[in-house]
Amino acid sequence: MSTTFQIDTATSRATPTPQPMKRLTVPKLRARKKDGKTDEPIVMLTAYTARQAQLLDEHCDALLVGDSLGQVIYGLPSTIPVTLDMMANHAAAVVRGSYHSVVVVDMPFGSYEPSPEKAFESAAMLLKASNAAAVKLEGGEAMAETVEFLVHRGIPVMGHVGLTPQAVNVLGGYGARGRSDAEAEKIVADAKALERAGAFAIVVEGVVEPIAIQVTQAVDVPIIGIGASAQCDGQVLVVDDMLGMFERVPRFVKKYGDLASQITGHVEDYARDVRARTFPTEDQTYQPK
Repeated sequence: MSTTFQIDTATSRATPTPQPMKRLTVPKLRARKKDGKTDEPIVMLTAYTARQAQLLDEHCDALLVGDSLGQVIYGLPSTIPVTLDMMANHAAAVVRGSYHSVVVVDMPFGSYEPSPEKAFESAAMLLKASNAAAVKLEGGEAMAETVEFLVHRGIPVMGHVGLTPQAVNVLGGYGARGRSDAEAEKIVADAKALERAGAFAIVVEGVVEPIAIQVTQAVDVPIIGIGASAQCDGQVLVVDDMLGMFERVPRFVKKYGDLASQITGHVEDYARDVRARTFPTEDQTYQPK
């Protein structure tokens, strides 16, 4: 049986442990959609660390090492400054911390746009450094040639249309897309172009719901929504958003927890104990034998 590196919660150290099941594959994920329908929606969340992946993996079909790490991990103002090395390092950690999910890694801004050859060089580096299963890149018809180039050379690609955060400077913000007829038509055309190019799945982000439904019905590959529609073939959210690590989140996020308040409360308790000299106690110190 193959092994993966899992964090031993008893020691906080990563140790090789047997994988309890085979990892899902890109073809199996693609096959979830049959005859235009997906009976079992795809569950995807972002993940950036080994421990995070370990906690999410059992419940997800795919883990996305998103370039959103620029904001949620590094405190950057956008995804634009994210580098290949950042993505490779975090993707490797997520792969080590998981055994079940398909791990997909975002290609950062500037790493794939110049040419298909440049995209292949960047994608190959990411997959070799991390052992992730696939890459994700933003853009529709403009990136179709690049997607086809990568797929024909053995690199699975997940597409991304609609609101594309790496193009925020061109789009002028993070508002919903598809409100005009022309924009709606382009989103559908972009998804179809990516499907023809060989993308195994497509993220549709921040589009008005009727267009998200139209895209889902128009292509045969799984459509994974974020700020789209429950009728998509799957859903993805930034894990820090849905767990309540931030006060302000996009409209399309449902907060399933309030982790920020819990963390603050526990740290407050710790600080109080330290200042009162009630920590550490005999239970947390070493005494002479």
